[in-house]
Amino acid sequence: GDERVWFAQLYGMSDNLSYNLAHAGYHTAKYVPYGPVGAVMPYLLRRANENTAIAGQSSREFLLIQKELRRRQGR
Repeated sequence: GDERVWFAQLYGMSDNLSYNLAHAGYHTAKYVPYGPVGAVMPYLLRRANENTAIAGQSSREFLLIQKELRRRQGR
């Protein structure tokens, strides 16, 4: 792949895409948000809300994620 092009994803999200891109010769990276829970959770909640494609990957896992997010939001 082109040395100037990298694909980066949040760790644990759409690993199948990262693995397939890497297998095809593209540069890939996973990132992990780090910091106080109060600072990191809003970011992770936004990413989860934006990534509606999660639902198609594993409905059971998605339901568990939704349940945990609601618990953490106090709903």
